[in-house]
Amino acid sequence: MVASGTRKWWALALLSVVQFMLVLDIAIVNVALPSIKVDLGFSQENLQWVISGYALVFGGFLLLGGRAADMLGRRRLFLAGLVVFTSASLLAALSWNEASLVGARAIQGLGAAIIAPAALSILMTTFAEGKQRNIALGVWGAVGGFGAAAGVLLGGVFTDLLSWEWIFFLNLPIGVAALALAPVLLGESRDVRAKGFDALGAVLVTGGLTTAVFGITQANDWGWSSGRTIGVFVAATVLLAGFVLRETRTAHPLMSFSIFRIKTVAGANIAGFILGTALFSMFLMLTLYMQQVLGYSPLETGIAYIAVAGTSIVWAMVAQQLVTRVGVKPVLVSGMSLLTVGLLYFTQVSVGGSYLGDLLPGFLVIAIGMAFSFVSISIAALAGVQARDAGLASGLINTSQQIGGALGIAVLSSVAVAHTTDAASAGDAMPHALTTGFQAAFWVGAAVAAVGVLASLVLIRKDELAVVPAGDEEREAYAMAA
Repeated sequence: MVASGTRKWWALALLSVVQFMLVLDIAIVNVALPSIKVDLGFSQENLQWVISGYALVFGGFLLLGGRAADMLGRRRLFLAGLVVFTSASLLAALSWNEASLVGARAIQGLGAAIIAPAALSILMTTFAEGKQRNIALGVWGAVGGFGAAAGVLLGGVFTDLLSWEWIFFLNLPIGVAALALAPVLLGESRDVRAKGFDALGAVLVTGGLTTAVFGITQANDWGWSSGRTIGVFVAATVLLAGFVLRETRTAHPLMSFSIFRIKTVAGANIAGFILGTALFSMFLMLTLYMQQVLGYSPLETGIAYIAVAGTSIVWAMVAQQLVTRVGVKPVLVSGMSLLTVGLLYFTQVSVGGSYLGDLLPGFLVIAIGMAFSFVSISIAALAGVQARDAGLASGLINTSQQIGGALGIAVLSSVAVAHTTDAASAGDAMPHALTTGFQAAFWVGAAVAAVGVLASLVLIRKDELAVVPAGDEEREAYAMAA
């Protein structure tokens, strides 16, 4: 179903605003975390759940959301996701303790997992392949980049001038307006081939990952060799093994593991996982460093991030040109290498650090690495993929990034907390102890990013990147009936 006239451009505007809201909700929370910690009494190790709770559910249910939208109707699921996300935003703004906010963030993640694949599918069915679809996808991508840049600034503005609750209240007028306009501007479509979806698989993978993150965050208190810690990791392993077994036996799996036979797709998802691991945790550590050690206000923290969020948009355009000239693999390897270098630079942050000396050079390097990596990973994730698996491949790379981010935050937060505790026990003042913890976390983050460089060198293959995806004719054979 391809829309006609000006209505499709209004539909694009609506979808872009909702996409902006989803991206904004990831970035905007970072700057507000120290204020949330004080107001709701979060412990240092549990603070990461404000981000991880959202990312785990978002990533864990993203593939299910896409399959359900294809089967039940994309506009219908888009509206349902808006109701869930908007309601959860209100609950988050009214949170009174740790559990209530983390729970609300998890429900927000579920809403986002329903909205995001439905919105992109609606965009693809609204615009015919060619110039107009390319324009629409360009707008969609630009909105994502702008949302990340605007999020860090708006997080500081709302937290500083009003209160952290307003970063969630902001979603309410957008959600309500989208609910009113969607039935008017968006047509309904579905995939006539879709026969079922695996809800149990989504529950198993999300439950397993959440249990693993819980074990990582609690291990410092319980002891890594304690019975409770081992028991939690065993439970996580059983749930994840159950997911793998389920996907190999169900008639309608969330993912077909055969897609990983394409080495470039496997490499792209490993790189995407590592990219999420490095970036999510880096932004959390830097936010805490700027506010808890350097004494930045939320607004000053938001402004500081403009150097990386704003310039990465420019570098993304450069990356798009480079992949056509030198190829995806060199751009991806360069991006992951620069990301590693940026994280290594942050290992020297100091108690009396300055923005120009301790932060800005690293931000500028990270901006290039982030842009080069995102653009090339997005292309590599679809290399050699048949039309019938394009939805799975695109959903899978988003899932890898979200889950990588959640696990990365858990691991690096645990490293930071452990080293901070050791330094404080040795008599160091708290700013120095915190800095010691952040330095250790950045060393681990740099090591993880270096693995991404190796994966890009070994697994990304030029012959698979040269495969041309199926065109609209084949795509429509599988596609969307109104």
